[in-house]
Amino acid sequence: MNRTFLTILAAAVLAGCASKPQPPAWQQDAHGALEGFTDAWLHGDSAAAEADFARARRAAADTGRFDQVAQVELVRCAAHVAALDYACPGFAALASDATAAQRAYAAYLDGRWSGLDAASLPAQHRPVVAGAGIAGVADPLGLLVAAGALLKAGRLTPADIGAAVETASNQGWRRPLLAWLGVQERRAQDAGDTAAAAAVRRRIELVGQDR
Repeated sequence: MNRTFLTILAAAVLAGCASKPQPPAWQQDAHGALEGFTDAWLHGDSAAAEADFARARRAAADTGRFDQVAQVELVRCAAHVAALDYACPGFAALASDATAAQRAYAAYLDGRWSGLDAASLPAQHRPVVAGAGIAGVADPLGLLVAAGALLKAGRLTPADIGAAVETASNQGWRRPLLAWLGVQERRAQDAGDTAAAAAVRRRIELVGQDR
């Protein structure tokens, strides 16, 4: 999978790794586990995803630092938002001890953009809040996260929905693909386009085969 967005989002967890000959073991463990979690989650393997996430969270908790654990939780929140799941209880429980930038990113993911300090967000998401949409988000996972945030904020366009569907499809990410196809189908139904809705339904059934 494309790990660019994951690497950026986990920057606080991995802070300082590049400047040291050998990063602490907990950082390596957390990074590897977060990669495993994200890959399993996007492909629809919930059991593997939960096991990898638990390993990442334990590694971060070994530091005794709330901000490190909060960052791990934010990685999970972002991956969930890519598949239109906005529940983020793990971070909510740590929000009061998280950094201002972490709280801003959590608000972004949840579509709470009023008064949001866009400068605190990861660089590729700042233009999204400014009104540029997802056009400038090159990373596939970052694009899906941005689209999910736009949907929650009520700012998503029909073109964005199509881009999210095709991005998930091109990556072979089953979970977000099904979520975004569901949005596409409902939009077609609301518009009275039964032919388009039926075509989307066939794609949904195809994705669900052999499971």
